[in-house]
Amino acid sequence: QVQLVESGGGLLQAGGSVRLSCAASGLTFGQYFMGWFRQSPGKEREFVAAISLSGSNTYYADSVTGRFTISRDNAKNTMYLQMNSLKPEDTAVYFCAAPRVRLAIPRSPSMVGSWGQGTQVNVSS
Repeated sequence: QVQLVESGGGLLQAGGSVRLSCAASGLTFGQYFMGWFRQSPGKEREFVAAISLSGSNTYYADSVTGRFTISRDNAKNTMYLQMNSLKPEDTAVYFCAAPRVRLAIPRSPSMVGSWGQGTQVNVSS
C-alpha cells in the first residue's frame, strides 16, 4: 500500500520561503515520476511541479516557475518542494502525488494514483 506523507507547511509571510517534504513508502520510489499539486478553497486541485526518476528533468506550472524548485532523494524515498518568494496566492493545501503509471508525468489529478494527506501553506501579505 502506497503511503505519501507531507510535512513542512505553516504560516508564512509574503516573500518568505519554506521547504515541503514528502516521505514515500509502499512503492519503489526511484522508479516513479512524482509530483506536487495544490488546492485552494473553492478551487480545483492544480498541478504545481513534477520530477523525473533521477531528478534530472523537472516540470513546473507557469505560476511557480522561477520561484519553486522540486527535488528528490531516492536514497531517502523523499521528495521536496522548495518554495521561495512566496505570494498570498500560493496559499493552499499542498499534496504529494504518485502517478497511476509510474513513468507518466503526473501533470493532472486524473493521472495520479496515490495522494498524500496534504500540508497547509498559508501566506500572509
